[in-house]
Amino acid sequence: MNYYAVRLPILDEEKSRVYREDHLKYLEGLVGQGNIFTYGRFTDGTGGLVIYKAKDLEEAAALAKQDPYVSSGARDFVINEWAMNTEVLSR
Repeated sequence: MNYYAVRLPILDEEKSRVYREDHLKYLEGLVGQGNIFTYGRFTDGTGGLVIYKAKDLEEAAALAKQDPYVSSGARDFVINEWAMNTEVLSR
């Protein structure tokens, strides 16, 4: 599995409020399937970040596009493959 960082900048604040619970349920479902490393919101209110675990960029993008935030137009997404530095974890 590879890691993909997906930034979710806000496009529509009202839609973001409306779809928040659906978004969180979607992510929790993916946690159960092993497709999420971690996720969280930006404290400045501009959006959030999800680190997906997927076999390739196409799979990660498909997962991001199915997020209710993205499919509803509440958020955009920017995706990059992420090479986690595991040496930091062992310190």
